Amino acid sequence: MTKIPTAILEAASKIKLVILDVDGVMTDGTLHYGNNGEELKGFNIQDGLGIKLLQKHGIQVGIITGRVSELLQRRATELSINLLIQGRDDKLIALDELLKSRQESLEEVAFMGDDLPDLSAISKVGLGIAVANACSTVAEVAKWQTLKAGGNGAVRELAEMLLTAQGKWARAVSSYQ
Repeated sequence: MTKIPTAILEAASKIKLVILDVDGVMTDGTLHYGNNGEELKGFNIQDGLGIKLLQKHGIQVGIITGRVSELLQRRATELSINLLIQGRDDKLIALDELLKSRQESLEEVAFMGDDLPDLSAISKVGLGIAVANACSTVAEVAKWQTLKAGGNGAVRELAEMLLTAQGKWARAVSSYQ
């Protein structure tokens, strides 16, 4: 992992909840449609393990996305993600509504996005993150930007960074040795 600035590691050490956008973050942002109208999405398996590692080590993971997809519901279920909000472009409002029923403050939340609908949430949370291929406006506002693109390991990169900042990465790795 590349050297992460101290201020980012300090913010990361406080994170208790990670919220992810989907298209462009958990996927590469490409929409595939079959001849019968079915929608297809590709999810990165390393991102999935990153989500599982976060959960195993006490960091909750949720999703807020502007689109509605049965495929996403299936993937969220596979990853034991219970915090799933679909069909919301007002991501900061959706996040505020979610936090009303939870213990975390905005400072304890990391939000990862790639495009303008993510901008308000990224700018208000404790750790706003842009994927490598995020639009320039989002990248400028984010506190940290991944080296990996959305759908290509960016979520895993975030998971490793957060677990490292919280002193949990070595324990996560040791469970596989």
